[in-house]
Amino acid sequence: MSSVSPATEKEKTAVQAGLKPSLLFFKDGYGFNQFRGDFFGGVTAAIIALPLALAFGVASGAGAISGLYGAIAVGFFATIFGGTPAQISGPTGPMTVVMAVVVATHANNLPEAFAIVIMGGALQIMFGAMRLGKYITYTPYSVVSGFMTGIGAIIIIVQLLPFFGAPVAAGGVIGALHAMSAWRLHDLHIGAAGIALAALFMQIVWPKRLQSIFPAPLAALIAGTIVAALFFKNIPVIGAVPTGLPQIQLPVLSLTAAPNILQAAFILALLGSIDSLLTSLIADSVTRKRHDPDMELIGQGIGNMAAGLIGGLPGAGATMRTLVNVRAGGRTPVSGAIHALVLLLIVFGLGPLVAQVPQAVLAAILLKVGWDIIDWRYLKRMQSAPREKFIVMLITFALTVFVDLITAVGVGIILASFVNAKSIAEQQLKGVGVAGADGAGFLDEEERMVLRAAGGRIIVSSLSGSFSYASARDLARRASPELTGVDIVVYDFSDVGFIDTSAALAIEECVGLAFENGQKVLVSGLSGPVARALDGLGALDRVAPTDRFASRRQAIEAAAARLA
Repeated sequence: MSSVSPATEKEKTAVQAGLKPSLLFFKDGYGFNQFRGDFFGGVTAAIIALPLALAFGVASGAGAISGLYGAIAVGFFATIFGGTPAQISGPTGPMTVVMAVVVATHANNLPEAFAIVIMGGALQIMFGAMRLGKYITYTPYSVVSGFMTGIGAIIIIVQLLPFFGAPVAAGGVIGALHAMSAWRLHDLHIGAAGIALAALFMQIVWPKRLQSIFPAPLAALIAGTIVAALFFKNIPVIGAVPTGLPQIQLPVLSLTAAPNILQAAFILALLGSIDSLLTSLIADSVTRKRHDPDMELIGQGIGNMAAGLIGGLPGAGATMRTLVNVRAGGRTPVSGAIHALVLLLIVFGLGPLVAQVPQAVLAAILLKVGWDIIDWRYLKRMQSAPREKFIVMLITFALTVFVDLITAVGVGIILASFVNAKSIAEQQLKGVGVAGADGAGFLDEEERMVLRAAGGRIIVSSLSGSFSYASARDLARRASPELTGVDIVVYDFSDVGFIDTSAALAIEECVGLAFENGQKVLVSGLSGPVARALDGLGALDRVAPTDRFASRRQAIEAAAARLA
C-alpha cells in the first residue's frame, strides 16, 4: 500500500499540470466553511484598508482616489496571481514614500508618473520569471531595518504639519523641515490639531479585542469626520473624490527621461518585492504554509501594472492587513479578492462622504503607521547589537531620510557585505592548516612519520570548508608555507566544498610563489565543483597531471619517493 496521502498525490498532479498548490482549492476541498472564513477575512481587511488607502493616496500627492484604486488593483491581481494564498496587498508606507517623490518629480506629467508604476510592475514580473524571489529575502536585516525605520521617520516628519492643520510642504523631508522652521504657534489650527490628537489617541488606546470587529484607524476616521462636520466647518478636508470606474492611464514615456524613469521604477520594484516577501514570511509563520516567492513577485508585478494603468498607487504585501485577514479566517486568494471587491463597492458609493474626511485625521492615521513601521525592536537592542551592523543600520537610515531609497539600499548592502565579509573571512581561514616535519593535528600518524623522515623538505598545506572573496586576500598568505629549505609543497583540497573566483586566483598565487622559489607542487583531493572552478580559471595549469593525486596520503608518499 502506498504511504503517500491522496492530498499529496493530488498536489503533485496539480504541480505537474502547471497549477500552484495555493490554488488547489479551486478544484477540490473548498467548501462553505472556508468561504465563510475568507468572506469575513476579506471584509475585515477591506475595512482596515479603507482609511489607510485614503491616507496613503493623499500623502502621495496623487489624491485619495488613487490610494483606493491602488488598493483595488493590487489587492485583486496580486492575490489571484501571487504565491501567498492568505496575503492582502495594497498601498503601504514604504511604497507611498517612493510614490510621493515620483509624483512630485512628475507633477506636470502624471501619466509619466503612472508609467513608472507600470514599469516597476514589469520589473517585478521579470524578477519572478528569473527566479530571484529567494535572493531578495537575503537582504541583510540591518539594511532592511535602516530603510524601514527611515521610511517611518519620513512619514512622521512629512505629516507633522497637516497634523496641526497646515498644508503638506513640498520637497519631501527637507521641504517639511524647512517649512517647520518657519512655522509659528499662531499658525496652529486648533480644531484640526484637536481632532488629530483625538484620532491619534484613539488609535493608541483602542481595545485589541475590538480590532477585528472595528479597526482603530476606521474608528478614528469616522469619529474625526463626524466631529469635524458638526463642530469645525473650516478645517482642511480631502475634497471632491471621483466615483465610478477609473479611466485608463496610457503610459507616456520620454527617451530623455528614460534613465530617471527606470531608476524610479527599479526602486519601486525592489522595495515592493522586499516588502511583499517579508510579509509572505510572516504569513507563512501564522498559517503554517509555504509561499512561492517567484509567483508572489509575478502576482505583485501584475497588480502594480494594473494599478498604474488605472492611476492607482503601487502596492505590496501589507503585514497588518494580512494578519487581520488570517485571524478572521481568511486562508485562500478568495479573501484577497473579496477585500478588493468590497473596496470597489465603496468607490462607487462613498465618494461624497470620503470628501469630508479631515486631512488632520489622515495625518494622525499616518503618524501611527509611521511609528509602527520604525523598527523599535532593533533600536532597543542598540546597546547589545554588533556595533558594525548597527552602524550600517544608522547609515542606511540617514540615507533613506535625507538622500533617497536606492542610494540607501545600495550603500547599505555594500557596507553590510563588507561587515559580513570580515566575519566570514575569519571563519573560512580557520580551515587553513600547514604541517611540516613537526606534524599537525589534521595529519594521521603515518603521514607525520613520512614528513619527519623527510626532514622538513616536504610541507603540506591543507584547506577545508569554503573559500570566497572574503578570505581571498589572506588565503595566499595563510596557505603559502615558509618555503625556506622546502623542496615539495602538497596542497590538499580533500575537504574543500566550495571555492569562488577570488579564492581560486589566490590559490594560483600560492602555486606561482612555490614555483618561483624552485619548489615542486603536488595537489591532492581535487574533484567536483572545486576542480572545475580551479581548472576552469587555469589556477593549476602549472601543476602537471602526474602531480595530482586522489588522496593526501598518496601525495605525501609520492613526494617522499621523489626525494629518495
